[in-house]
Amino acid sequence: MARKRKELPTLENIEITAVAAEGNSLARVNDMVVFIPYGAPGDIVNVKLDRKKHSYAEGHIVSFIKKSPDRTEPVCEHYGTCGGCRWQHLPYEIQTAWKHRQVTDALTRIAKVELPEIKPTLPSDNIYGYRNKMEYTFSNKKWLTFEQLNSGVEFPQRDAVGFHIPGAFDKVLDINCCHLQDDLGNRIRNFIRQFAIDNSLSFYDLRNNTGLLRTMMIRIVTTGEVMVVMSFGEDNPESISLVMDAIRSRFPEITSLMYVVNLKANDTIGDLDIKLHSGREYIEEDMEGLRFRIGPKSFYQTNSRQAYKLYCVARDMARLEGDELVYDLYTGTGTIANFIARNARKVIGIEYVEDAIKDARINSEANGIDNTTFFAGDMKDVLTDDFIATHGRPDVMIVDPPRAGMHESVVNVILNAEPRAIVYVSCNPATQARDLALLDAKYKVEEVQPVDMFPHTHHVENVVRLTLREA
Repeated sequence: MARKRKELPTLENIEITAVAAEGNSLARVNDMVVFIPYGAPGDIVNVKLDRKKHSYAEGHIVSFIKKSPDRTEPVCEHYGTCGGCRWQHLPYEIQTAWKHRQVTDALTRIAKVELPEIKPTLPSDNIYGYRNKMEYTFSNKKWLTFEQLNSGVEFPQRDAVGFHIPGAFDKVLDINCCHLQDDLGNRIRNFIRQFAIDNSLSFYDLRNNTGLLRTMMIRIVTTGEVMVVMSFGEDNPESISLVMDAIRSRFPEITSLMYVVNLKANDTIGDLDIKLHSGREYIEEDMEGLRFRIGPKSFYQTNSRQAYKLYCVARDMARLEGDELVYDLYTGTGTIANFIARNARKVIGIEYVEDAIKDARINSEANGIDNTTFFAGDMKDVLTDDFIATHGRPDVMIVDPPRAGMHESVVNVILNAEPRAIVYVSCNPATQARDLALLDAKYKVEEVQPVDMFPHTHHVENVVRLTLREA
């Protein structure tokens, strides 16, 4: 017989004092740190513990004794359930202040290098409707809230399209309205849901990997162009045509309407053949008069308007005068490379994803840019001392790695190459700080600028300028 789990206590009159990692808040009780979601500094609450270790615990708020004066009312009906936008209850100026602290803590605690004054977080002009890309999952196992479960009402219709519930891969919260993208995204999603129900089309069963409607991606960029990519879990041409024709008829403004049949056990479509139903195979974003082509597999910064600010920060930190050789590492679809090309003699971009490099070359050609060269391959395999000997020692390097940061061998090649300046763009200040500690052997941090790309979340981008120390 399994041992009965010990009931954990409820802590009463606990004051939340700070914002913590992963969008949680933090309270201290005696010598123990308690992590609490959806709290605000200044809240006095009763907290039911869900998990307890020696030095920390995790819990959730069961009641408020006093709400923080810094709280604001969330606008989203799904707040607190879908798992996204965990800071919606905090005023935006407080969000950006805590993101500044997050960057400061990471660089101070992990990098342990000499730092200049870290600039205030660069805020996003739009805190709602800012995302150009949303991805949704179809499921025949709609998540029911505790209120619904306790209501005594039967819910025979369990089909849903929305977001995965954290910690429950096969449960999906049915989304009525998401405030993160233009409302056209809501109208498209809600139409497809209702059309599928009306026509008895099957929603995906995430446990058994069966069902027609699987996932959907909607992209809406600042030029007004729209891409919709439907993923189907069955190779059923008649049903697929029924859905795709209905979308095209209802939303003729869609620029690129595509679909893919995914019979795999996972949702990734990067290795699958995506078919064009109607329109173009791409949409285009505009930045300072440059047009950037975005395909169904392309990476592009999710907040287009804030991406422009981010790239302006990176370009300013590069301090280009027009005669430099620049390496753009982890170039993606070459957005930064093409954005700075007019300010440099030549830009070399390196990226792991071959399709992204194809887009980068297309973007250069479409914009009449002839001083860029792009290479595809794993960074640690492509960027070697021999590569630099062949293509030239860079004057400036711009690096924008994934969340895991840079491989140590890549850092070593950078140190050997000794560019006079490095601009490090990061979506993870912790791994950035680790890499800054390695680069400290030859480089000093000269400038730090956090940039908020994702309002209402704990995520923050950070841009650092490093300069070569004098011998």
